[in-house]
Amino acid sequence: MPRMLDVSDEVRAEIGDEEADRLLAGDHTPGSYDCTSCRTPGDSERERTSTVLFIGDETAVLAFAHATCLPSQVVQVTEEQLQGAVRSISGDTVDVEPDKVVPEQAVLGVTSGLVLIAGELHPALVVEPTGPIVRPGSASVGDDFLPLLIEQGFMPVAELSAVPPVLHGWSVLLAMGQLHAVLQPAANGGQPVAWWQAHQPLQVTEGWRAAANKHQQVLLFAAPAGSIGRQPREDLLRDALDKAAAHGRLVGSTLPLAGT
Repeated sequence: MPRMLDVSDEVRAEIGDEEADRLLAGDHTPGSYDCTSCRTPGDSERERTSTVLFIGDETAVLAFAHATCLPSQVVQVTEEQLQGAVRSISGDTVDVEPDKVVPEQAVLGVTSGLVLIAGELHPALVVEPTGPIVRPGSASVGDDFLPLLIEQGFMPVAELSAVPPVLHGWSVLLAMGQLHAVLQPAANGGQPVAWWQAHQPLQVTEGWRAAANKHQQVLLFAAPAGSIGRQPREDLLRDALDKAAAHGRLVGSTLPLAGT
């Protein structure tokens, strides 16, 4: 059975055409795998799957992820980080040329779900990076994701008892019933620009779209890497949000809906 596998040009450039073609043919691709982003099972015969190549100083590991979690890409990590992660990554080591290492990329994972607040269901997006986010130009090894968002106008969420304040100038772009982007104001006051943009338009449920059309706004919650995870059910997502809020690891805003 053909594999529903994505191998990006940058991954192909690192592993070579021969290895990439073998992967696409299913020779070296596991039917089932644990997603390197959300850690839940995936099946390359039934759902679109991304190849993600982690490159250390001396080692490279080819891992697999749900296409809805991560696009196919190359990610640079330290050798220490890579060796420590090998136990949790379902992948194979491959040989790469050491001069073909690219800068590390921060990737935002986005999950949609309905959240019950004050007895009413609201459409929500939950944003969680795949790793720590630091300020541009900073040598810090910490995580500045929440402080950066608070500076943009997001508010700390201590509990999910009320809808967060509206963040003017930001919006959620929904087109043809699919999620395309989260838009933020341009620095020069021009047209809004994408703060997050889907690698390909994301499907949302009928219930989520109906709630978004009803309220004409979407709740956006954000948490640091490792706080939420990719929860398979909305009740589990809500539990994870409540825990993140209780530990001071959640910010939120209400964004107007753009599109339908």
